[in-house]
Amino acid sequence: MITGPIKFKEAARRNLAAQDLRENLRRATSHSTTLRLKAVSAVPEWEDLRSEAHAIKKEAIDHLAEYLERFESQATEAGCKVYWAETASQAAEYVVNVCRQKGASLVVKAKSMTSEEMELNTALEGASIQPVETDLGEFIVQLAGETPSHITAPALHKSRTQIGKLFSEKLGMNFSDDPKELTRAARAILREKFMDAGIGITGVNFAVAETGSLVLITNEGNGRMCTTLPRTHIALMGIEKVIPRFDDLRVFLKLLARSSTGQKLTSYVTILNGPREARETDGPEELHVVILDNGRSQLLAHPHTREALYCIRCGACLNVCPVYQRVGGHSYGWVYPGPIGSVITPELQGISQAQELPFASSLCGHCSAVCPVKIDLHHMLLWLRKSAVDSALTSRGERWIIKLFAATMKRPGLYRWSGMLGWMVQRILAPRGKGLRVPCWSAGRDFPPLPKKSFHQLWEEGEIN
Repeated sequence: MITGPIKFKEAARRNLAAQDLRENLRRATSHSTTLRLKAVSAVPEWEDLRSEAHAIKKEAIDHLAEYLERFESQATEAGCKVYWAETASQAAEYVVNVCRQKGASLVVKAKSMTSEEMELNTALEGASIQPVETDLGEFIVQLAGETPSHITAPALHKSRTQIGKLFSEKLGMNFSDDPKELTRAARAILREKFMDAGIGITGVNFAVAETGSLVLITNEGNGRMCTTLPRTHIALMGIEKVIPRFDDLRVFLKLLARSSTGQKLTSYVTILNGPREARETDGPEELHVVILDNGRSQLLAHPHTREALYCIRCGACLNVCPVYQRVGGHSYGWVYPGPIGSVITPELQGISQAQELPFASSLCGHCSAVCPVKIDLHHMLLWLRKSAVDSALTSRGERWIIKLFAATMKRPGLYRWSGMLGWMVQRILAPRGKGLRVPCWSAGRDFPPLPKKSFHQLWEEGEIN
């Protein structure tokens, strides 16, 4: 829950000055995009799969109430207990109550952005219940007292050296920046937690309306430990996670891993159909499914942004976004960073709370180009910018500058005159062809010098054909 307006510019300015952070982000996002490109190029039908996924999600969202009711019916028939939560606080309260009823003082959690949205760890700790994150990235940020900075790679902002120092300080181990050593240390701690926990909490990647199945996609095996060892399993899902048919998984399983981590398939695909039956030897005795709205119905009702509910949380748009690559996920001030966060947060939390986020984009369109379900992200950002301007949430000076720019672009004569004026100013203030020093702007980037000749001049002189 946001207690005040998100200060993106302030946080971004602070993170731009952190050279270590920028290097970590550059290295991690570059690696992810390279792996993704290689994985995608090996699938000739990639664009057809994207179109099919878009159509499936459109069908699910256009008939959301129907498919959610069908999912509830099938899941309940399989023995699940389904709870509908209108708000994040209601969902967190339900989870805390289940933990109290079961006498659980320790819960193990698989990675779940929905639980971050619910601020579940804070609610559990307030009830004297210890939550333990078991995804390695989530385990790292929990040790650091931070929140995830990426949808699929929570500790992407940290280097191996920083993680090694953190483990040495918090776990009392000898310093090492070897990933194998660090993983081994985390595993030794988490194995005991898995055995002692009374309740396992996970997210849900997909909920199948046709069968009532819950689908979890993980790489570390911790998801299966959370769903099989504790006697009670609580699954958290947003209303948008439902898909119509079991056969639809064949499309999303091909898209999700390649878009997220550059893998052909994730290491573990877990499909759950209710709690353990008498003849089965593992699995939970009780399975609770919490279905969360938390503003998604408002998103659904809006024709300009409802497509954001198609998101399958792959994180590909973050990896290619030039803004995210520079400032990192914590600059966005809430659970969901990057382009998708800049759309979701203003809608779920209110544009007045997150008025700066729609402007945290270069509008290059790369986010839309890589989205595996073809969400039109950059046009949504444009519409949200318009909403911010229409609501007078931007500064008066900025609105006048934009009006002047629009008037200039609509009038060829004024446009040519402004170009000549700009060249004259540059000759006076930036001699020898150097870029202008523009207050605020030039602190973190260059203002490119204007060319000696305009496009129109080059065209008229025949230098451009």
